[in-house]
Amino acid sequence: MEFQLREWQTEDIEEIVKSADNPNIAKNLRNVFPNPYTKEDAKWYVKDCILLEGKHQMTRAIVVDEKAVGSIGIFVKEDIFEKSAELGYWLSEKYWNQGIMSQAIALICREAFEKFDIIRIYAEPFDYNKGSRRALEKAGFTYEGTMRNGVFKNGSVCSYCMYSLLREEIELSNGK
Repeated sequence: MEFQLREWQTEDIEEIVKSADNPNIAKNLRNVFPNPYTKEDAKWYVKDCILLEGKHQMTRAIVVDEKAVGSIGIFVKEDIFEKSAELGYWLSEKYWNQGIMSQAIALICREAFEKFDIIRIYAEPFDYNKGSRRALEKAGFTYEGTMRNGVFKNGSVCSYCMYSLLREEIELSNGK
């Protein structure tokens, strides 16, 4: 399926509420992602993405047929983790299992390695989220292990997985 990644625009707020207001999405994300997902949540998120763009993060709207249907972002860490960045993402359930996310992950990671002085990008999907894990693997990420009983989500203790992609594992256009 064809899609594009682009910087967030305030015009995306209405569409993102339609895509994000879904408990099947929220159950796979950190608690900061609310359910229900309201217009106020979307306003805050989109404005935050616009304000912080390029300041240790890059976030992109995932756009299909000119509508924002998901989000993907890279967040550079601090202190002893300053050479690492975390990858976060979600996609409207309507577009799951169509190859969009694995392609979006590969695209934004390449862009992040070119833009930021980082050597590692990591993601931490819940162990039960097979679709997310598969998307990471298709994008070239390596499974590093399972953090047993590492998180508390929706009233239950569950495990999460660590995946990473290293700069040296992909070929960058700027030769770094």
